Amino acid sequence: MVADGAFLGPLELCSGHWGVGDATRPDTHWVQFRPDGLYQHGPDSPGQLIGWSRLMTGIWITWGKHSWNTNTRGVYTLKGTVARRDGGWLHMTLRHPYEAHQLRFDQHARPYRAVDVLRLEYLLRQLIDEGRPHLLGDPEWVGRAVTCLAGGSNRWITRRALRRAAAQALALGRDIDAADRTQPR
Repeated sequence: MVADGAFLGPLELCSGHWGVGDATRPDTHWVQFRPDGLYQHGPDSPGQLIGWSRLMTGIWITWGKHSWNTNTRGVYTLKGTVARRDGGWLHMTLRHPYEAHQLRFDQHARPYRAVDVLRLEYLLRQLIDEGRPHLLGDPEWVGRAVTCLAGGSNRWITRRALRRAAAQALALGRDIDAADRTQPR
C-alpha cells in the first residue's frame, strides 16, 4: 500500500481514499473514487454519486474556472506543468439517460506535470473502454497503478507512449480480476 500524499497529477491519496482534486483543504471541490463510483464532494452541495456502470468512453480533463472553457484542455508551461490554477473539470459521457456531465475539482498547491495528467486521462479512458472502471474503487489497485505511472520523463509525450503506460498499469488490474474469479463466492 502506498502512503498518503502519493499522487499522479490531480489524483492523490488522502486519508486512505483516492480522489481527483485537493481533499485536504476545507471548502473545496474534489472527486472521490469509491467502490460504487465517482463521488463529487463540494462545499455548496450534499454530494453526487456517479455509478461506474454509467460511465462511457470519452473522459477527459480541462482546466479553468468554468466547465465550458474547453480551450484550456492543454495549456501547459514551458516546464511541462499545468498553466492554469483556477481548478479543473472531469468531463464524461453518462448513460441512462445519455448526457454530457462534468465533475469539478480544485487544484492542489503543487503544480501538475503534463505527463502525469495525460497518463491519468489515458488510464481512465482505457479502464472505461475495457469495461473495468470499478478498479478505480479499489485503493490498493489504484496505488499500484499510480506507482507504475508516476515519475519518468516529462518530454516526448506521444499517444503511443501514453497507451503503453496505461496498458502496463491495466495489466495490474487483469491480475486482480483473475484472482477475484478464482475466489469462492
